[in-house]
Amino acid sequence: MDIACPVDEAVAQVETGDTVGVGGFVAIGLPEYLLETLGTRYSETGSPGDLTLYHPAAEGDRQGRGVSHLARDGMLERVIGSHWGFVPELMEQIAAGDIEAYNLPFGAMDHLLRDTAAGKPGTITNVGLRTFVDPRQDGGKVNDTTTEDLIEVMEFGGEEYLFYHSIPLDVALVRGTTADENGNISMEREALKANMLATAQAAHNSGGTVIAQVERVTEAGTISPREVDLPGILVDTVVDSPPSHHRQTYGEDYSGALSGEIRVPESDSDENRPALTERKVIARRAAMELVPDAVVNLGVGVPELVPTVATEGGVGDEITQTVEAGPIGGSPSGGINFGTAVDHDALVTSPEQFDFYDGGGLDIGFLGMAEIDAVGNVNVSRFGADIPGCGGFINITQNAEQVVFCGTLTAGDLDVAVGDGEIEIRSEGTNRKFVEQVEQVTFSGEYAVEIEQPITYVTERAVFELTDSGLVLVEVAPGIDIEREVLGKMGFDPIVADEVSEMPQALFEESMFALRRYVE
Repeated sequence: MDIACPVDEAVAQVETGDTVGVGGFVAIGLPEYLLETLGTRYSETGSPGDLTLYHPAAEGDRQGRGVSHLARDGMLERVIGSHWGFVPELMEQIAAGDIEAYNLPFGAMDHLLRDTAAGKPGTITNVGLRTFVDPRQDGGKVNDTTTEDLIEVMEFGGEEYLFYHSIPLDVALVRGTTADENGNISMEREALKANMLATAQAAHNSGGTVIAQVERVTEAGTISPREVDLPGILVDTVVDSPPSHHRQTYGEDYSGALSGEIRVPESDSDENRPALTERKVIARRAAMELVPDAVVNLGVGVPELVPTVATEGGVGDEITQTVEAGPIGGSPSGGINFGTAVDHDALVTSPEQFDFYDGGGLDIGFLGMAEIDAVGNVNVSRFGADIPGCGGFINITQNAEQVVFCGTLTAGDLDVAVGDGEIEIRSEGTNRKFVEQVEQVTFSGEYAVEIEQPITYVTERAVFELTDSGLVLVEVAPGIDIEREVLGKMGFDPIVADEVSEMPQALFEESMFALRRYVE
């Protein structure tokens, strides 16, 4: 055990050709000191090169931090990750084919860490079936440079599953708050527990090395056993990080609200109520799908407004929000702090949260949508050289009891006027979202129909439902011409219901939209 090891000596343990696992979630709780020093070491010495990077979340901030430190020519041979939206430097190398790359679901990657630690040959799950992760499509391979198959289709009891091969780690880079002299680490000032334990276990039990970054070191025996999140038996090296490289998130030095140390008073101020826009209209209509005591997950963008309009509409008490990174209850954060929450009731690890999700614990998932086709497939993961990846999207959308996709009908310079019970399209968006065929299948309409999962697509001017015959137009907004402003702006002809209902006029009015009548 090496306690308070100089950071240069710590990262010198990473050797050329190693598989390196990095804990954390997007811009939250990353071992920044270790990552920056490792990247600098390569720039100065040319070593270690040809690394395989295993990072379940998009660990970065779009500003060059996080795993972006490792996006140097020749440093990486292979990347296995769920999302690259926050690490554009890495995305560019992947799109150019400079490195091998696999895009796998966040939850599957977290569970694969645990199964690797347990000595299992891999992870068996339904997650990814009929999507681009399925080997009958792309097998998660992102570019032509990537050829090895990491996933197989298997059958048990007449049901299909995907088998993700185990990936042993040579090195784990993790992080906590306090380490004692025996290497036991607590996480009391961290906003998330994330996948730190699973990452450390996977490396240790693969015969690898675990390097942990902390903000302080204390005497042995001073951390309560109940507060130890990373037992010392897993940890080989501890690095005491300066505050500049151990911020709670890339947006916060430290917030007691994010760590759960304090609670934030609720505010009913009108200033916190979003203006009436097309986004609010979509959120209001999406919230009509809520059920009593709903446990939900919210994607970024329009779905983030659902709790706000639910509270305005008198049904805020019917929602328990969760985030794939671990928070349960409270109010999830947006922006650079996405993944955290304030006033949460509980905080679990991300592998535990995905256990809950994959087992059907979510009542409703409210997610965004970038491309949608006639059979209900949704793409949010790839658009030419722009490869943000799937993140936790596949876990959530395949296993929630119900999914509500939220977004405008078109995108790019869309300008609308909302008020007085109707909506007016003043300038149409230049990009169609409803297309003949999605570029990549991140959500499979075919699979949803097969498992009889209710799927709704809510836009500012129309609502669609998924059936075994395809997408069906079931509602249209007041003031909207179906032929010209809905069907004429789609890349395919949806099925039009025999009776297309009118979306409630109250959705398009400044006054409060009462939701209680819909949530039964």
